[in-house]
Amino acid sequence: MAARLRGALLSGLRVWVLAARPKTLVAAVAPVVVGAGLADLREVFRPLPALAALAGAVLIQVATNLANDYYDFQRGTDTVERVGPVRVTQAGLLPPRAVLRGAWAALGLAALVGAYLVVVGGWPILVVGLLSLACALAYTAGPFPLAYHGLGDAFVMVFFGFVAVGGTYYVQAGEVTAEALLAGAGVGALSTAILVVNNLRDLETDARSGKRTLAVRLGTEGTRVEYGLLLFVAAGVPLWGVVIFRWPIAAGVASLVAAAAATPLRRVLTFSQPRELLPALGETARLLALYAGVLGAGLAWGLR
Repeated sequence: MAARLRGALLSGLRVWVLAARPKTLVAAVAPVVVGAGLADLREVFRPLPALAALAGAVLIQVATNLANDYYDFQRGTDTVERVGPVRVTQAGLLPPRAVLRGAWAALGLAALVGAYLVVVGGWPILVVGLLSLACALAYTAGPFPLAYHGLGDAFVMVFFGFVAVGGTYYVQAGEVTAEALLAGAGVGALSTAILVVNNLRDLETDARSGKRTLAVRLGTEGTRVEYGLLLFVAAGVPLWGVVIFRWPIAAGVASLVAAAAATPLRRVLTFSQPRELLPALGETARLLALYAGVLGAGLAWGLR
């Protein structure tokens, strides 16, 4: 009896982990790593605010994933024709209301973390936090879901790039600087590139269901160009940082990491069937993780 109960609990936990989409969480962790590295470079690193920023970013990402799972199912976007990772609501692994409650629970926990960050950083963090929570829901929910109107890419660039890196730096340094925003551009570009691959893969099914992502609006060729431009931006950021803000040369190595994205770029430029893009999604996520790790470590521990 105890063994069966334990097995059921583990099975349920695995489903919730699947629903949270852990492979996407690199987009939440990466900007905090870079923001913390920059704070260490400028000798303003504070571990507790940095960890709180990490927890808040991960919780908002999980909430966005769960809300996306629920609302895409409700709108009929996720169908059996969809190619890609399992969506737990569409697959019947969790009741829709449970997934929605999970999204609200993640947002609630993020708000608690945010309360501490407001104490640390004051009213600017309150404004940014409220906007982040609202946009996490508005990504696929509400009367004007961002993802359905071609604004998902901008959302990711802003909130998982500029806001996440700048916010992480702010709660430690008490200010947002131009170099923090520059670093955010690099991380945001690769985070957006992950979404671009995802939306390019789902372009046909999204178009049929009325989900007008930017990929649907640009078409296949335009989205291929967008992906290449995002890689170009990410590769340029560390070099600009070295030249303009005197970042350590070690941080500039991140440019080589981004420039080495030949494999996912080739897949994006040459695919003929959506399924062929599945490896590119993981490759782009790993590229972001390596880029953020090299950039963050180079900023923190490179020769100054």
